[in-house]
Amino acid sequence: MTHRVFGITGWKNSGKTTLTERLVTELTARGYTVSTIKHAHHDFDIDVPGTDSFRHRAAGASEVAIVSSHRWALMHEMRGDAEPSLTEILDRLSPCDLVLVEGYKREDHLKIEARRKDTATRAPLAESDPKIVALATDHPVEGAALPVFDLDNIPTIADFIVETLSISRR
Repeated sequence: MTHRVFGITGWKNSGKTTLTERLVTELTARGYTVSTIKHAHHDFDIDVPGTDSFRHRAAGASEVAIVSSHRWALMHEMRGDAEPSLTEILDRLSPCDLVLVEGYKREDHLKIEARRKDTATRAPLAESDPKIVALATDHPVEGAALPVFDLDNIPTIADFIVETLSISRR
């Protein structure tokens, strides 16, 4: 299945997660089905020692599914395998109107760059990435060749994403 994908990129502490969260809230309130993919550059675990599923993984299971009447999760242990590509992860998602991707700076999907004036790294990413099609900032950006949105103007950013990807109105 081909998904409509739009990325939120930026340096650490630029507001990516908050922007992603607020866009999900806005877009789902409009009736769209939205999935997200978050890229982590570090080791992470969504399971804790002592749980049955943790014990299954610790024993060597390659995949562990946890299922209840409220949600299900599938954990896949890499066990030395290469990290899957964004495309491989997209192929595992259920159909939806839009997938918001946080991170994956170097992938080839359209993105908005989040910028905050107080981040440690402020080098613009858009100058070297033609897939960045807009900026969301908490400060003025002079002479930008791309559309610039206030980082807090979630409805307008959501409109831009819907229009850019030609997603049917809800």
